[in-house]
Amino acid sequence: MTNLIAAAAVFVLIHLLISGTRVRDALVARLGEGAYMGLFSLASVAALAWLGFAYAGARDDAWNLAYWGVTPAGRHLQLSLQVIAFLFIVLGLATPNPTSVKQEGVLDRDDAVKGILRVTRHPFLWGVAIWAAGHLIVNGDRASLILFGSLLVLAVSGTASIDAKRRRALGDRWSGFAARTSNIPFAAVLTGRQKLSLGEIGVIKPAIALGVYAALLFAHPYLFGVPALP
Repeated sequence: MTNLIAAAAVFVLIHLLISGTRVRDALVARLGEGAYMGLFSLASVAALAWLGFAYAGARDDAWNLAYWGVTPAGRHLQLSLQVIAFLFIVLGLATPNPTSVKQEGVLDRDDAVKGILRVTRHPFLWGVAIWAAGHLIVNGDRASLILFGSLLVLAVSGTASIDAKRRRALGDRWSGFAARTSNIPFAAVLTGRQKLSLGEIGVIKPAIALGVYAALLFAHPYLFGVPALP
């Protein structure tokens, strides 16, 4: 348990206390953008690998009690949430977005806000949050609460952290983009600041997302040791 808690804490804190704060600004000023990104990426990958191995080792420990189990309704809800999660994740990765690394130039485009960005300016992170929340529905053991709970907290907190970082770095360029979009999914659409345009999203990207989802459903027992389907 201690190893898993430590791994989760390190993974979350290096993102929330370094990546999205003025600590990052100071490190970039001292090391340079390229060196900082290289070191931070290495640290993130190492922490994520540690978290994965720690979770695998903790699942069979005696302390890993389960507070709830899988129910038919919970499993169906989880499978439905994963469809939404993969749509957000794939569309987020495939859409130019000034919240992403080295994509600040998108702000200078006339069509800076399009597709999934009309729904949320943080589609990838909200996809991860939905993915993690879905897994908590069907994994009520302590190890899973630590793993998926920490990823859920990091994803949701990361949206605000990135907004603050972009606001400091980009000033009015960012403020204009933020005013036309929303962090919370669909908030800009519901308040009339955006109109949902499914045509801008198209069919290819959602089809890829559904294909990835189907592949992971099939591969889940081989990759993670437990079936995703009933």
